[in-house]
Amino acid sequence: MKAKRIPPCKVGVITLLLFLTATASLLGAEPVPGILTVHDSLTSPNQPATIEATFTQKGLPTGTGLGGEPIELVIAGNVVATATTGGDGRAVLSYTPKAKGALPFTVRVGTTSSLAGVEAGANLIVWERRGPMMAVEMTALMEDAVSRRPMPDAAEELAKLTQFYYNVLYVVTQDKTVATYDQVNEQARQWLKEQKFPVGHILVLPAGPEGFGAKLDELHAAGWKTLKVGVGRTKAFAEAFLQRRLSAVMVPEPAKGEAPRKAKVVKEWKDVRKKM
Repeated sequence: MKAKRIPPCKVGVITLLLFLTATASLLGAEPVPGILTVHDSLTSPNQPATIEATFTQKGLPTGTGLGGEPIELVIAGNVVATATTGGDGRAVLSYTPKAKGALPFTVRVGTTSSLAGVEAGANLIVWERRGPMMAVEMTALMEDAVSRRPMPDAAEELAKLTQFYYNVLYVVTQDKTVATYDQVNEQARQWLKEQKFPVGHILVLPAGPEGFGAKLDELHAAGWKTLKVGVGRTKAFAEAFLQRRLSAVMVPEPAKGEAPRKAKVVKEWKDVRKKM
């Protein structure tokens, strides 16, 4: 029997329908994965901490948030808070720690979502407000920005300073033309962990002479008034402290004329404690 010929117009319609059906099936079976990001949070014992997570869709323009997704905050294996992302992909979770210390935590997409399993981690830093604090510029921990090798004795000496006395803030600047805030934050966290530096609170600040000065004022206004000393590599970092009548130590020894008049200067990390 002679096969019935299908008109060209109908062939086109059938082909289009098959294509759309296959595409819809593919998207339904394999949702585009999301990226979950979170940053360190700083608080005091028995004071609520605000932890902000951002859930964006991978492969789409930066800032494309995934709204309506359940987010869980997990500490020590337990879900301690939940929230739902808004239209911008942000979810704000609250948790009140009881004791001081550094609490590793995870935020993850809840099991009721088709994107369950996506997660990210950071630290909840819990310090007594009366405890002494020091800030360390990340570049002062490295021999140079290219090799990213740690300065000799830096990890060991910083461990001694933080073991019984100081709480440490790690300060890293962000060049927006090179990397996003989240990328800089994660790179800093990973490097500090790999090089065995003590756990501290990571601050990612915009590049520029006023970046850390503004943050110092913000911390002071928020009640963190025991930040008295900064150990850094750059002139701008040292000047931010000196302008507020705080102590600044520069390591390694800068080029002639690069150290502000009242800054303390040392050649290597094993001499930093002598200037504190």
